[in-house]
Amino acid sequence: MPLLVQKLCGIIVALADDISSHVCPVNTCLRALVQGWRQEEPVPLAFFVHDVEIVTSLEKTLEKQTVETEKVLDIIYQPQAIFKVRAVTRCTSSLEGHTEAVISVAFSPTGKHLASGSGDTTVRFWDLSTETPHFTSKGHTHWVLSIAWSPDGKKLASGCKNSQIFIWDPNTGKQIGKTLIGHSKWITWLCWEPLHLNPECRYLASASKDCSIRIWDTAIGQCQKILTSHTQSVTTIKWGGDGLLYSGSQDRTIKAWRTSDGVLCRTLQGHAHWVNTMALSTDYVLRTGAFNPSEASVNPQEMKGTLEQLKEKALQRYNQVRGKDPERLVSGSDDFTLFLWAPAEEKKPLQRMTGHQALINEVLFSPDTRIIASASFDKSIKLWDGRTGKYITSLRGHVSAVYQIAWSADSRLLVSGSSDSTLKVWDAKTMKLFVDLPGHADEVYAVDWSPDGQRVASGGKDKCLRIWRR
Repeated sequence: MPLLVQKLCGIIVALADDISSHVCPVNTCLRALVQGWRQEEPVPLAFFVHDVEIVTSLEKTLEKQTVETEKVLDIIYQPQAIFKVRAVTRCTSSLEGHTEAVISVAFSPTGKHLASGSGDTTVRFWDLSTETPHFTSKGHTHWVLSIAWSPDGKKLASGCKNSQIFIWDPNTGKQIGKTLIGHSKWITWLCWEPLHLNPECRYLASASKDCSIRIWDTAIGQCQKILTSHTQSVTTIKWGGDGLLYSGSQDRTIKAWRTSDGVLCRTLQGHAHWVNTMALSTDYVLRTGAFNPSEASVNPQEMKGTLEQLKEKALQRYNQVRGKDPERLVSGSDDFTLFLWAPAEEKKPLQRMTGHQALINEVLFSPDTRIIASASFDKSIKLWDGRTGKYITSLRGHVSAVYQIAWSADSRLLVSGSSDSTLKVWDAKTMKLFVDLPGHADEVYAVDWSPDGQRVASGGKDKCLRIWRR
């Protein structure tokens, strides 16, 4: 129990004792409150003064700040995850099989399945209980550029440079339904409709070099809507939890679309170069759907229940993370800047975030939405306040471009993959390097941390997929 809460309990107990002979109802309520605190496992809290976290003591924190003694000092507290993910420290498996570079790796929403896409035109599924190859799914005729798990974990979509999209069954490695054909150039990004909007997980959105976005009904294998307004390649898309689809493009704009009818709601302008990457504050909860990482065991089970039960659980988790405020969107560009937006409400950015010295390759909100992490070709990772966009610190240690990053489910750790052939794990609390993970023989293109917190997977130019554990 945090020291401040312990002291608060003591004050309340003393207060209850003082008034015990006078006001019995109040005394009873106070003692019940304290008893509840003492009996239940307390929620870990982080305390802040002027946006600076109190790590050691309030006195030491205030020594570094100018505080007026005549004014009230506001101490802000924020709840943290009640579970704790252990940092990965060693490579437990080096999985060979791909004959070309591993371009993408992704864990399923429960962390039970792992898939990878490669330049060898195959999608591979890996058995995480034995850390061995499971299925090799063939069908693509060109590089597999993007993969995406449905939020119920029952399907994987993959898109290739030959503009085709396949849907795969992770339990058999076989194709589900028809090949989705319609784009005229290669697929750049894939994302599924969130579970709380449609528990059947049948709608998939795809972005392409042909400047368009398509929404597919995967159950019948047909394109339902074609969204065209971008004038250059669409680089990334995000399907928000409130029914809007966001797209970033090389035409320097971000567009918000209403998925129910395909209407363009607004265009966000501000970047001076290509929009490379975007992240929603609700990305993590949308990815995991009805699966709660805090309830995960060593061997997580599939999400169980009726479609309505899964939908209700996913909606409850989404509303808890989203809160009363609208979803926030952060975008990163070749112009070295990031922008923080509230795209459902207004066109103007909330904050312009500067500091990187090279193009920004990936940006991610932490699962608790408190921190934004951005990876850049300037060899650094920068952390920003997830609500205001204010700069926090830079994480330096890589000696070459940082390609991808991934948060642990408890938001306390961050892993990064770089062209210097290493992965590094960072502590978000101390904002320092936690452990260095060498092992790859060449550039690391892809990295992901499983939602159950058990493993990190990485892949790259050396054609190997590596599993990292505690």
